[in-house]
Order: sequence, then C-alpha cells, then structure tokens
Amino acid sequence: MPTSQWRHPGLTPRRTAGLTGYERVLARAGLAPVAGIDEAGRGACAGPLVVAAVVLDPAGMSGLTEVADSKALSPAVREIAYLQVTRLAVAWHVVVIPSTDIDRLGLHVCNLAGMRRALAGLACRPGYVLTDGFPVRGLAVPALAMWQGDEVAACVAAASVVAKVTRDRIMTAMEERYPAYGFAAHKGYSTRAHMRALAAYGPCPEHRHSFANVIGTMAGRAAVADGSAVADGPVTAGADLTGGADGAGGAEECADGRAAGPGGWADDADGRTAGPGGWEAGPGGWEDGPGSREWAVAGQPGG
Repeated sequence: MPTSQWRHPGLTPRRTAGLTGYERVLARAGLAPVAGIDEAGRGACAGPLVVAAVVLDPAGMSGLTEVADSKALSPAVREIAYLQVTRLAVAWHVVVIPSTDIDRLGLHVCNLAGMRRALAGLACRPGYVLTDGFPVRGLAVPALAMWQGDEVAACVAAASVVAKVTRDRIMTAMEERYPAYGFAAHKGYSTRAHMRALAAYGPCPEHRHSFANVIGTMAGRAAVADGSAVADGPVTAGADLTGGADGAGGAEECADGRAAGPGGWADDADGRTAGPGGWEAGPGGWEDGPGSREWAVAGQPGG
C-alpha cells in the first residue's frame, strides 16, 4: 500500500468515546482484556478499606446501563449497577482490609496491597490494567494510573461500584453490632454526627485508631477522665480534628495518612484480603485461612 494511502489505526481515545473508549483502544492495540481497579473507604475513619478489580466483556458493555462513578450514583442505582456488573463481567474480585491492618501497616500500604491482591484474584489474566488515582507497582502486567479513572473508564467505574456497594453493605451490617455510631447512615466517614458519637462513646474496635481524629477523641476523653480537662457535656473536640465540615472534606483530611501520635504524621499506608489479618473474596464461601477469612463475593458471571 502506498504511504499516502496508509492511515494509522489510531490508539487515542476520543473525547466523545464515553466510558468505553479506553477499553476499545486498548483492545485494538492487542492488550485486551482490560481490568479496572478501584477502592472504597479510603477517606473513612472507621470500617474496612475495600478494593475491587473488574474485567468487562466489550460485547456486553451495552448492558451496563447504570454504571458510572459510584460517588455520582444514588444508593438504589448503585445496587442496580452492582447487579449488572457482577452478572455481565468476565471476572471480578473484591478484597476487604480491616481497620486493624490499616492501623498496623498504614492506609497507603494497605491500599496498594489490596489492589495487587484484587488483581491476582481475578479468574482471568488481563492484558492491561487501569487504576484510579495513582500508579501501583508490582502488578506484573502493563498498567496506567488515571486521574478520576472512575469517571472516564468503564472497567474502573465498574470496580468503584463493586467496592462501594460491598463496603456499604458491610457498614450497614456493622450498625447492628455498634448501634450508637450510626454506621448505616455515614458508613464510617467523618460526619458531624459520627464525630459527636465518637466523642460521646469513644472508638469501637472498627474505628481506625491510628487516625488523627480518633486519636484526638481518645486523648480528649482520657483528659476528662483523669480530671485534667473540664467538659461541659460530651467532648466535642473531634469536630475540630476532622479538617472541617461533615462529608467528604473532613473525611479526606483524616485519611491522608497514619498518625504517628499527637505531634505529627507518619507514613500513610476497599471485599476481603488474602494476607495476614484480612479477608479475601473467593468462590467457596467462608473459609478459615492463616490469619484470614475468605468470603464468596467474587467470581465470574453468575458466580
């Protein structure tokens, strides 16, 4: 073919390509299937961190009518999207990392390890991986970190939905064990209502005891208990330790890292993990493992 007639196949997604643009381009480049990875619960100060990996079938993406960034969907629509993803995905896997691991290892370390484990748990090996937010080393396949990936790539959006719905269900069930905190409403994020309950009752075992607002609340309660401070009713200092308002703003402030103590921050370290102290999603139901438990929330369509 003369050079003048040859056209490059084009491997750049168009702005108008929608959520499936990246998957289609990567498939044309011979890098299918494409996996998306995302997490839920990074900004909470209680409950687990949940990470999900999803591989979508390009031929079945038209059936994912409700899939979008999970934060932009109502709870009812997220549940519909979750059912669509788990029914139509080629493979999916969820990892839930408990708060005790976050305290012991750090949030960012747990986030990266959860992404690696979620990818390793998939029933198929992807040709390429899209992650939301930041790069992840050690995935063993080519990968691209995407800014706001859950808004621009279908597989990442699908992973965000699976992670978010899984975590919301966990936090809603947690309400039965710890009704005083209102976990079913705020899902462990640092809302004003949550901070008031934390100040009044102190942290429960599901709180992240290495987070600054939890540390501050424990310190305030200890000071009141030993008489070194005077409180007019419940301690409310936690409202000043979350970075501001209720909702996402305060949550991000308390999730930025792992508190080294009252004086500063150490290294900062969404489902169930295959490592010590965690749980992993697998096809076989609950199973005891070495320091872990496995939960059947992952698999292939119909699994």
